[in-house]
Amino acid sequence: MQKTVLVPYAHLPRAHHDRHVLTSTVDVCGTAHWLLAERAPQPGGDVRSFGALVVSVDPGGNVELTELSAVRARWPHLDRLPDGGFVVAATRARRYEDANQVQVFDALGRETSSFSVGDAIEHLLVDEAGCMWVGHFDENPVGIRCWSAAGRLAWTSDDAHIPGLFDCYALNVSGTTAWACPYTDFPLVEIRPDRTDRPVRVWANCVRGAKAVAVHGERVAFYGGYGEERDRLAYGEISETSVEPTDAGLLTLSDGSGPGRRRVVGRGSRIYVQAEPFTTWGVFNLSS
Repeated sequence: MQKTVLVPYAHLPRAHHDRHVLTSTVDVCGTAHWLLAERAPQPGGDVRSFGALVVSVDPGGNVELTELSAVRARWPHLDRLPDGGFVVAATRARRYEDANQVQVFDALGRETSSFSVGDAIEHLLVDEAGCMWVGHFDENPVGIRCWSAAGRLAWTSDDAHIPGLFDCYALNVSGTTAWACPYTDFPLVEIRPDRTDRPVRVWANCVRGAKAVAVHGERVAFYGGYGEERDRLAYGEISETSVEPTDAGLLTLSDGSGPGRRRVVGRGSRIYVQAEPFTTWGVFNLSS
């Protein structure tokens, strides 16, 4: 089976390797961010706020540090806002006061607001307009929602007629457009809330279990799957009503092995993959 090797993309500077990586992401502009704490969170016990450091590495390799005060989420999601601030969200809302689940920080690392988006966050990705796209997993099967940075619900999949939307397995946000591939039916879904004629388009898809999706024109790539297809990279062409499979292979590290435990972020034509110990991002680009 053909292997596609991840291209090295961004590295956490070695000076910060002594801290624990709480989470990491790549934003809509292509800058990689790591949220670091002095030590790993411990399960159970009281939830106490703590100071955290965001290390940002832009596509040119420039490094920026932002100290965040009074972070409350021990198992967080992170992304950057267009004004230079950050959003940090707790995956599980039920362990926190609802009003405190999502924290918004300004560019100086000061908390400016907090609100709730609901339990069981699978993905949280900020678009170029500063809206937060949230996909939930099946312990809170509310689908996909879009929120303003002020905590206002801007769009919801409730009436979007997306088949089998029970768990948002894959979410890709680029520009102000979102793409998804949700469990149980795994359709390819395009969401453009600002489009008045067809804000949501759905294509039937036979690729099951993908954890990330990339789109470039009429071409699409699905990454991940069940069991032995964990490292699968499946290609397809978007037709009028469905995604037609064209090829499949494996997405690997430079040594040809699978990434093992990993994080994935979909942004347009790119799928970013971060393997344990979560200090390095690699990228697959469908447009290359």
